[in-house]
Amino acid sequence: MRLDPAHLVSDADALQTLYGASGEASIKKEVDHVHPHYRAFIEAAPFAVLATAGPGGLDASPRGDPAGFVVVEDEKTLLLPDRRGNNRIDSLRNVLADPRVALLFLVPGVGETLRVNGAARISVDPALLARFDMDGKLPRSVLVVDVHTVYFQCSRALLRSKLWDPQAQVPRSALPSVGRILSDLTAGTFDGATYDRELPARVAGTLY
Repeated sequence: MRLDPAHLVSDADALQTLYGASGEASIKKEVDHVHPHYRAFIEAAPFAVLATAGPGGLDASPRGDPAGFVVVEDEKTLLLPDRRGNNRIDSLRNVLADPRVALLFLVPGVGETLRVNGAARISVDPALLARFDMDGKLPRSVLVVDVHTVYFQCSRALLRSKLWDPQAQVPRSALPSVGRILSDLTAGTFDGATYDRELPARVAGTLY
C-alpha cells in the first residue's frame, strides 16, 4: 500500500498534537508494583498474552490455565509457568536475547484488562517448577518477571469488540480448520484431513 508522506505522522510532537494531553486518570493508574487491587485482577485471570522482542522479531503468545496461574510472588515479582506447547519457544528465545516483556491479562466477563511491563528470566529450579504441578505434570520452565509498571486498560476495546457477548461468538466451522490451513500452505503435501481428525484427542491428551 502506497501512503502519501504528507499524511504520515513521523515525530512525537505531531503525535501529541494529534491526540492531545493524556487524561489525569490514565497517568495516575500506572504504578511500579503490583498493588493489591491489581493483584486481584491477575489472580482472577485465566488468560494472558505475553509479548517479547528479539533478534528474530516480535512475538505475542497466548498463555492460559486456571485462574491465578500467574503467581504474584510479591509486589515486584510475577511467576509464569511455561506449559506444554509446540516447542517453537519463540518467546523464550526472545527473553534470552532481550529480557523485556509485556503481559496483558484478561478476565472473562470483565471489560477492563491489566497490563504489566517488566523484565523476565527463565528458571528451571526444581523447587520452583514443583509449585506449578498440574495433573502430575511440571512446566518445562518458569518465567520470573521483575515488574516495572502496572496499570489497567479501560473497557472500550472489549466493549467495541463484544468479546464477552455470547451472541457475538463465531462458530468454529465458519473459519478454515487448522488441517486445511496446513494443507493449503504446503500445497497439499501435509495430510490436513488426518491432522484435523486426530487433533481434538491430541490436544486433550497433551494439555500438560
